Amino acid sequence: MWGTVCSSPYFFTVFSQEKGGHFVNSKKRGMTLIAKQKAAGWAFLTPATLMIVVMSFYPMVRAFIISLQTGTGANMRFAEPIFSNYKRMMADKVFKQSIGNTFFYLIIQVPIMLVLAILLAQLLNNKDLKLKGFFRTCVFLPCATSLVSYALIFRSLFAQDGLINSILVKLHILESGYNFLGNSASAKIVIIIALVWRWTGYNMVFYLSGLQNIEYSVYEAAKIDGANGWKTFWKITVPLLKPTIIMTFIMSINGTLQLFDESVNLTKGGPANTTITMSHYVYNTCFINVPNFGYASAMAFLIFIMVAVLAFINLKVGDTRD
Repeated sequence: MWGTVCSSPYFFTVFSQEKGGHFVNSKKRGMTLIAKQKAAGWAFLTPATLMIVVMSFYPMVRAFIISLQTGTGANMRFAEPIFSNYKRMMADKVFKQSIGNTFFYLIIQVPIMLVLAILLAQLLNNKDLKLKGFFRTCVFLPCATSLVSYALIFRSLFAQDGLINSILVKLHILESGYNFLGNSASAKIVIIIALVWRWTGYNMVFYLSGLQNIEYSVYEAAKIDGANGWKTFWKITVPLLKPTIIMTFIMSINGTLQLFDESVNLTKGGPANTTITMSHYVYNTCFINVPNFGYASAMAFLIFIMVAVLAFINLKVGDTRD
């Protein structure tokens, strides 16, 4: 009997109307699932977007406007000609020297640091290595050190009466203490050593994370095929880590172009501005010397353009998609 009722045209029509009516009413009463998902996405994105606009994009625009101005404090006015601050940069010998110093650190320090980070990550990713956690912590520990503290530590280590000179004198490598921070070439080397010590562990963590996402069976298959450790590293590890390498390279370039603490606290930009960085010179122009916010903003905006251009080039070079 129930089968007869269910199969009747009247029952089917009523049931369809009820279901259809319920569907239409529910659709009218609230949002669809897709609309709810979109609304939730915007609800999560909006606070972060507003913070990025307020804390990043607005300062960029404001810095560009100030870079076109001259004067101090409330007496800022647009320069005549409007790009006079940028024209001044082209004739500023100290700023040119700071650019050369910064790119010297970039070219020497970044490759050394990233290569060491990859090698350490590969070594500490070995599943048969004992006390891996201890060694990883030791390598990463310098990153937890305050920037000011570690710069002062290296300043005392390489002082003329510091630990490094004492060891070299006792080993009869030097007859007397050498003024590492008073010589241009050695002062730059000290800054590079300090940067490598401070940031290698930071980049190692990214590579270690990337290596742990590579299936160990891939390495086992390569070993079965007769590939040695060097071939496995170049043919498997490096290609699979390429996105991470590009990311760390861009971050390292960004950080080096904005290098500040080491120049200020380790060498104070000396001797004779031979180790000063762009950010250090911007700081001196803005706060130490006669304050010139317009000229300092122009230099800061140029640094921003350098970072953006180099990051864009790295992304294009590293993008292998068709």
